[in-house]
Amino acid sequence: MSVYVDSANIPFRNTLMCHMVADSEEELHAMATSLGVERRWHQKPGTHHSHYDIPIAKKAVALRLGAIEVSRRQLAIFLRQRRKALPLDAT
Repeated sequence: MSVYVDSANIPFRNTLMCHMVADSEEELHAMATSLGVERRWHQKPGTHHSHYDIPIAKKAVALRLGAIEVSRRQLAIFLRQRRKALPLDAT
């Protein structure tokens, strides 16, 4: 099981953001807690696209904690595979 952060550099207010996803919701929330990211920032819960947008500074911490950096393309492939693996009524 793993947590992934993508290579996006999306401007938001005065910082750059990236996406953080994981193989499981538990891992995703555990990493968010480790990074000091509040649960209320969880986006699209219960779907194949469940994720957090995190600042680039927190991405560096996530990588030190064991997250795996992926390209935006790799992230898209991951999300597509996860969508296909979900039961039809889960999305």
